[in-house]
Amino acid sequence: MPPLKKITIKAPATIANLVCGFDILGMAINAPFDVMHLTLLDEERIVLKNTGIYPLPESVADNVAGAALTALIKAYELRPELKKPYPHIGFELVTDKKIKPGSGLGSSAASSAGAVVAANLLLDDLFSKEELVTFAMYGEKVASGVKHADNVAPCIYGGVTLVRSAHPLDIIPLPAPPLHITVVHPQIEVRTSDARQILRKEVLLKTAIKQWGNIAGLVAGLFRNDYNLIGNSLSDEIIEPTRSILIPGFQKIKDAGKAIGCLGGGISGSGPSIFMLSKEEQTAQDIAGYMGDVYDKLGIDFHCYVTALNTQGITASTF
Repeated sequence: MPPLKKITIKAPATIANLVCGFDILGMAINAPFDVMHLTLLDEERIVLKNTGIYPLPESVADNVAGAALTALIKAYELRPELKKPYPHIGFELVTDKKIKPGSGLGSSAASSAGAVVAANLLLDDLFSKEELVTFAMYGEKVASGVKHADNVAPCIYGGVTLVRSAHPLDIIPLPAPPLHITVVHPQIEVRTSDARQILRKEVLLKTAIKQWGNIAGLVAGLFRNDYNLIGNSLSDEIIEPTRSILIPGFQKIKDAGKAIGCLGGGISGSGPSIFMLSKEEQTAQDIAGYMGDVYDKLGIDFHCYVTALNTQGITASTF
């Protein structure tokens, strides 16, 4: 039988943690993004194809989008209360991967979230956003060994999100003032699973108190459109001191960002990408130039993006 429906979606990159909010805060940005083409089939199977420059696993179980789609199909089949438009479903997914895996910019999240959002659109919005996050988290487990939601949540909801709880899942979309975001991705790889292994297992109470204050301050700053409070809260007492040693040039860029006038910034996800937030676009452009100079001098290839907050999340068009 011919395919039932087709859709094309754009899945944005995301910045997880936002310095102090390890595994609970995330932000969607306009660039870079993946392009994914999904076809709805009338039988239980998943076909994966890749047209991008980055290799992706062909096995459904080892592919983050395959794992996420598998979770969605299981929910479709096992829940009798759903108003199912088709007796059985499957998908053919063609991915043009533009967010480099291991970049710290939510590459696995874009694949996982993009696949299930596209599937849900083909099924006439059968599942809620929170359910889609749950499905996408299965893809994140394939990538990192942990079902975390700090990347997939903003990818699906758009903007900035707070994961108040992962089990049970509780996602809180946060308001945010206009923000310009500068991201530099040095062309080295830091795998999320490896970056997690080096983290300290115990934290002093006084350190945790500082961290809680920064998280609360950042959330309050976003709600109040208070750029000064946002900037003052972008400090990490727990994760960054350890992970930053894996990223050449990190401290130079962070120090320069403050001097140039950025609100602040830090490691994007598990790295190696570094991001800085700015109130003004010119400031974002200025720190981008400095980032380039740092990696030119280090002899490390890099990609740099001057972008903005993505408030829509994944966008789609049918054809």
